[in-house]
This record gives sequence, structure tokens and C-alpha cells, in this order.
Amino acid sequence: MKKVSYILVATTLALNANYSVKQIENMVLKIHNKRAGLESSVLDNTFEPFVSKKILTEEKGEVKVPVKVNRTEDKMELHAILGDKAFINNKWLKVNDKIYGYVLKYIGKRGVVLQNGNSIKKLLFHEENNNLIKLEGR
Repeated sequence: MKKVSYILVATTLALNANYSVKQIENMVLKIHNKRAGLESSVLDNTFEPFVSKKILTEEKGEVKVPVKVNRTEDKMELHAILGDKAFINNKWLKVNDKIYGYVLKYIGKRGVVLQNGNSIKKLLFHEENNNLIKLEGR
């Protein structure tokens, strides 16, 4: 039975393979042409399709509406840690300071922890940039 099915598949492929070499080359060229995509500024201003809030309307009752998500929080970057302060997005912060709705909860040697409700975000130094400066008193 397996041999018969293999033969049927092979003959079907052979019968449907009526493309010339020129046609195949044209198809490959179409695939390799770079498509114009969206700029990142357009993507930054789009609605998050999976985030919605429920609102009450008189006609339909409860309806889900897409919510615009603030994408600036995704762009938080840790630049430096000095003592009990962290330099995040060009601002010096200490524990319990707020940035983009997040509260700075912990400052360690290699990174910080931010919390917004149940959401926790860790900002760490890149391992390649192992340029830690240790300051010691005399």
C-alpha cells in the first residue's frame, strides 16, 4: 500500500511540474526582491491587538475596545549604577522612585528590578560591556 501511495504522489508531482526553467528563475527573482516594510515610527503608533479594555454601552452591553499601549516603557535602558542610584533613560533614580509607571525596587551590581503591579522588569548590563568601575574609599 505504501508503494502505491508513493507512486501516486510521484506521478502527481511529475504531471504538475510543467514549469520551464525560465518560469522558475522568474519566481526565484520575485522572492529575492526586497519588499518595502513599515517604518518603526508607524509601528510605534499602532494599537496593540491583544490589549483591550471592556466598556459598557447602552446598545450592546459590554464591549471590548483596543487600547493604545505606551511603548516608551519598552525602551528603558540602564546606563550606570553608582552606589544606591541607577542611571536609567538619562535620569538618576533611587529605590522607590518611579519611571514610566514602574517603581524601582532593587539596585544590584549588574542590574535593577522595576515593578508595575504584577509586572516585573529587569534591566541588566550587557555582558560584553564588562566595564564596571569599582569606587573604594581610602
